[in-house]
Amino acid sequence: MTQTFVPVRRRGLMLVLSSPSGAGKTTIARELLATDPQLEMSVSATTRAPRPGEVDGKDYHFVDIATFERMVSEGEMLEHAKVFDNYYGTPAKPVRDALAAGKDVLFDIDWQGTQQMRQGARSDLASIFILPPAVEELERRLKSRAQDSEEVVKKRMAKAGDEMSHWPEYDYIVVNHQLDSSVASVKAILTAERLKRERQVGLPDFVNALRSKT
Repeated sequence: MTQTFVPVRRRGLMLVLSSPSGAGKTTIARELLATDPQLEMSVSATTRAPRPGEVDGKDYHFVDIATFERMVSEGEMLEHAKVFDNYYGTPAKPVRDALAAGKDVLFDIDWQGTQQMRQGARSDLASIFILPPAVEELERRLKSRAQDSEEVVKKRMAKAGDEMSHWPEYDYIVVNHQLDSSVASVKAILTAERLKRERQVGLPDFVNALRSKT
């Protein structure tokens, strides 16, 4: 007789990736999303106008300033920040719904956003900081993208030192020497976090069912 094995029910987790610009977190995030159907990307809210080709609800949730401020005041944001003249933040409800359904949510945010999320949802959070293998390599990667002017590259490099100083605040550190190896490391972290006893909320029922048949 063929037996049917039912997976143990678990609560999802919030996987945060942070790094200085050019260290590789966005590329690593794309690789994870392309290969893991249980992982979905968090969609941020913003008050800036949509750029050509951006889709509301997919790239961002585009809202006006009054709506954003109301969401913050009513506790509907996991984290938020003002960048230049625009607000950005993570709506809480879609994330909490995904976690309750056993889905994992990926965040590409900076250390300030990570601090805010840790204050409100520490038990659901697993944070990874991506470091470049060398400062020279970080600068080379920024220049090779050909997206920014020399002046912008200099500003990003100047900011990188402050960003990297926050590495002790993270649960895991991955030095991105080589992309495939770094992706494998992040996948291993994700697997280990999924297997933590406290996240496998269906374990008591599963074990009791096993014991009842012994």
